[in-house]
Amino acid sequence: MRGRRRSCRGGSSSQLVPDDSFSIDEEISHLTKLSSEPSHSTGRFIQGNHKKPLSSFKLLAGREGTGRLSLADRAYVMGRHLPLKGPWFLDCMDSEAYVSRFSDDGSLFVAGFRGSHIRIYDVQKGWKVQKDIIARSLRWTITDTSLSPDQHYLAYASLTPIVHVVNVQTGGTESYANVTDVHEGLDFSHGFSDYSDDDDYSLGIFSIKFSMDGREIVAGTNNDSIYVYDLLANKVSLRLVAHTADVNVVTFADETGNIIFSGSDDSLCKVWDRRCFTREKPAGVLAGHLDGITFIDSRGDGRYFISNGKDQAIKLWDIRKMSSSVKFSIPRAYDWDYRWMVYPSEARHMKHPHDQSLATFRGHSVLRTLIRCYFSPALSTGQRYIYTGSSDKCVYIYDIVSGEIVAKLGWHGSIIRDCSWHPHHPTLVSSSWDGYVVRWEASGDDADPSSLKAKNQRRHFETYQMSFEL
Repeated sequence: MRGRRRSCRGGSSSQLVPDDSFSIDEEISHLTKLSSEPSHSTGRFIQGNHKKPLSSFKLLAGREGTGRLSLADRAYVMGRHLPLKGPWFLDCMDSEAYVSRFSDDGSLFVAGFRGSHIRIYDVQKGWKVQKDIIARSLRWTITDTSLSPDQHYLAYASLTPIVHVVNVQTGGTESYANVTDVHEGLDFSHGFSDYSDDDDYSLGIFSIKFSMDGREIVAGTNNDSIYVYDLLANKVSLRLVAHTADVNVVTFADETGNIIFSGSDDSLCKVWDRRCFTREKPAGVLAGHLDGITFIDSRGDGRYFISNGKDQAIKLWDIRKMSSSVKFSIPRAYDWDYRWMVYPSEARHMKHPHDQSLATFRGHSVLRTLIRCYFSPALSTGQRYIYTGSSDKCVYIYDIVSGEIVAKLGWHGSIIRDCSWHPHHPTLVSSSWDGYVVRWEASGDDADPSSLKAKNQRRHFETYQMSFEL
């Protein structure tokens, strides 16, 4: 979000409607239960009261009858062992941690900090730093990173038109731009008449993603647009004026790479079909947030996704319910700015009169920065949960079916902007503006020297002062 743009404009709250209770669409509730609870075939061989949680022992006994545990059985067992214990120290820098993410296979972990550093850790080698990248041409902070599908390259973005790409499989740990490694610059503003050489920072990039084949990078920017950069042709192949405000996030719907989701400060989620990308018209629009969207995560099935919003809510969506265009105005009921004001208490339990979402999850806080949310891993939890960072210094874990907060992980001394759950193991990593990157586990030794206590906390940096925050 640009510093000069207000998050929400004044208006009348009379258009909003109360939203005091949790409800969820029956289909996604059923699908979530199918993927995260014991299968029917296993259950037939287990005697007893099924209303009580099944023990791992009984599930293993059930396997004797079926010959195997289903994916849902395994997700149920692992989903009962959530990463709630800890935290344990991984790293600490002298600047805010902005982005952090496990690779798709869980072998690598990437963390990006405001102070120019991006570190890649080898998870399988005791979290050893594999690459320590000193970012090039940084403005204010690292806004996003993306690993290529083969995990050979890392792209990183800042509030400039240039995305840099680094080979992270080269020898040596230290990576200095064009000294020890080549940081290839991709200019997303080149060839567009609304940018000039004298206005280097007029275009800023908030979100980037490699395409599934590794041949393109898609980006969301502060000029209301989505860009697609062709890596083989070494140029921008497409620019779409996608929204009426900053595009804070872009992501792919599934492994095909045909469908892209975008979220913006205009409070809308949009769906784009790459097979008809030449038209500056989305395949569909989803309305329901009352304020700007900070992040989107896809369930990976090409149908469902979640979004985090400055209206202090996560929403769950089904693209089959999207509209072809915006058919109603978005209520702007309260005059506030998320960068420095508290969200109006009277707005916390109000909803859009034409909300198209399937469910809304509330309890966490989205203030000052573009806080991220995700589905829990499919293999280990059956995507039973949604988890998110929060400006109240905690990680929140929600149960999708009930909407309840099942865990609240608190230790950090400042905002948690990003967090990441290992795809296979009950390990969750949180990264905060206190500079710490820490891990949470389902079990562990409190006597471990890396175990962190309250006395180890560090508050938010006093030197952090800018006219805008991301």
